[in-house]
Amino acid sequence: MAKKTATQTDELAVRREKGKIWSHIRRKWLVETPEERVRQEYLVHLVAEYGFQPDQIDEEKELTGRGTGRARADFVIWRTVQDKADGKSPLIIVECKSDNVTIRPADYAQGDNYARIINAPFFVTHNTRETRFWRVKKDRMPGYIEEIENIPHADASDKEIEELIARLKVFKEEEFAQLLHQCHNVIRNREKRDPAAAFDEIAKVLFVKVWVEREMRRKRQRQNLFTADWLDSQLGDNPLDVLFQQTKQEYKEDRIFEDGESINLKPATGREIVRLLEKYNLSDTSEDVKGIAFERFLGRTFRGEIGQFFTPRTIVEFMVRMVQPKEREILCDPASGSGGFLIRFFELVREQILQDVDAEYQTYREEIEKKRISKSRKAQSLRKRYDELQKSIDPTVEKSRVWRLSNTCIYGTDANDRMARTSKMNMIMHGDGHGGVHHHDGFINVNGIFEERFDIVLTNPPFGANVEPSDVILESDVAISTDEFRRYVREYGDLYKDAQARIQAARGKPIASLFDLPKGEKSKIKTEILFIERCLALLKPGGRLGIVLPEGIFNNPSLAYVRAFCEDRAYIRAVVSLPQETFYSSGASVKASLLFMQKFTEEEKARYDAEAETARAETEAKYAPEIEAETQRLEALIAEANANRDAAARKAAQAELRGYLKTMDDKQAAEARALLKERFDYPVFLYEAEKVGITATGEEDANELYPNPRVPEGIEQTALDLYREFQKEPEPFFV
Repeated sequence: MAKKTATQTDELAVRREKGKIWSHIRRKWLVETPEERVRQEYLVHLVAEYGFQPDQIDEEKELTGRGTGRARADFVIWRTVQDKADGKSPLIIVECKSDNVTIRPADYAQGDNYARIINAPFFVTHNTRETRFWRVKKDRMPGYIEEIENIPHADASDKEIEELIARLKVFKEEEFAQLLHQCHNVIRNREKRDPAAAFDEIAKVLFVKVWVEREMRRKRQRQNLFTADWLDSQLGDNPLDVLFQQTKQEYKEDRIFEDGESINLKPATGREIVRLLEKYNLSDTSEDVKGIAFERFLGRTFRGEIGQFFTPRTIVEFMVRMVQPKEREILCDPASGSGGFLIRFFELVREQILQDVDAEYQTYREEIEKKRISKSRKAQSLRKRYDELQKSIDPTVEKSRVWRLSNTCIYGTDANDRMARTSKMNMIMHGDGHGGVHHHDGFINVNGIFEERFDIVLTNPPFGANVEPSDVILESDVAISTDEFRRYVREYGDLYKDAQARIQAARGKPIASLFDLPKGEKSKIKTEILFIERCLALLKPGGRLGIVLPEGIFNNPSLAYVRAFCEDRAYIRAVVSLPQETFYSSGASVKASLLFMQKFTEEEKARYDAEAETARAETEAKYAPEIEAETQRLEALIAEANANRDAAARKAAQAELRGYLKTMDDKQAAEARALLKERFDYPVFLYEAEKVGITATGEEDANELYPNPRVPEGIEQTALDLYREFQKEPEPFFV
């Protein structure tokens, strides 16, 4: 029987001919619509990967049941051919969709309904983008569904099926995170490496695994899992390092690893890591599962042992949603850390693109269905349009919409080489978009990161450290080859040339000399203050900023000049105060708030500056007579002291004049700013959050920031909901 299964599996393939596609189940040619193509390709997958045979499957099966009408399931799969012949309940229902977007909850409900009608314990939802697996809970009402990690193979035993039913997908993320940590411990214990060095080796093996399994999938190999046994079949004394060198070559342009870098593990240790990870196919595992698991592993490893900390996922989600990213907008995080903001931006915009493409296809399909033409011509038109749209979102096709998103819209940099590498790894885990991430000082221009280039800046800069006068711009910070310079000028134009000229002219000077906020080249300045100026400078006119800042920035009297700097360049759109414990689990104790600003357009800046100049002139005119009179009085005293050669009286009068003029300058500046605020008035959204989705120990908690399953009882509108209302009708707002 095993031989027969293998032979049938090898023979079964998708067959196409003159606009038609062969149904192996119904044994006839069908018009090849995009929907039919998805169905027949998945049938081949069910046979090849799971071992099911066509004679134990029904296709387009009409279901009978109360209120079902003419409900049809794409595939109904019985556990054996005999079970099907005997009319027993089937094992699996499959619902196929041709949509490009994430499968909708309505599709899950339909699959659940079909499975309940004919008493199947499993159902599958599948389309060109994703496949998800579900178990039917017969002791719950219809509509209650639970996602699991897979469906049984054809030869699964009763015990294996029961185990599979018990393995909910929600456990998978934590399980994968724990597995990564287990690998980390294996390296530390066997190789006696410190936590940071052990993490670096994990990163290398994960890179190899992702690349190998993508290659297997691309070549449509039957063996599509990077296992220890497969590794043993490769040539060389250390095949894992051979594969690492090949992987390095694949990512050569990204400079993730140094040219001479290798896997620094004994072959036996490397094999054990591969063995531990082999249950997960990283080309099949959904991006969200991989990403969440990797972030949990990162948080646990870096927080406890390497001393880095990350922005909690709920804060990232809220901040990205607040700035409402759109397709073709360009994002930067100048302190990218693990890449959380870059990843979520990528995911949300990609989802917008896929939804748009799906809507375009559905509209076209409705138009075609109305035409009085043959089914074959309709199918031909649908296939053509569907293929065009698929090409427009294929990330491997240069200039496609998703390719542009991945390669031209996402930029980040981190001064820590390990964090820059981690950020790239994290993005690859989430589906890519990593090419714009650099190991570089976030204050200094590099590649596509320079002033007035970005629509959105999102960041959580390091707090508490200082930029010292001794921190100077090194030759290595600004070095660039002639070829690279020409390439970037072609890509970014004169704006890049101007930015590069500024940074080249600053070689050898203090980093702080690039900025306006430091009070002098000899003074040190808090890193977070410099990041505020850097972020505003990176934005295009009209660009949006979301930044995490210590609360002292907002209320410390000595930092009023920082607040004035922001007000002079951007609208303050919102300030959201976070609970004290928000960053405890990440290793930081500072109480923080989220600041959202929108940089003035050129027109708004001109109007603001004009109002500022008018307010200044009016204030100066108001105090001019008083200042002139008092100045004349004090200058007369100075003259009299000079005439009398009374040095003490002269110094006292001069000190009084200086003090008076300083007091009046401060008074005029304060009154002019108050007058400016009155005339350039606009409302600001203020919100004080109590529950933000994470406890002090890092556990999940209630979350009032944006719509989610954990909104606290009694909260009718989340902070994001309220902010959207505020945007429609801006009024002074505080919760």
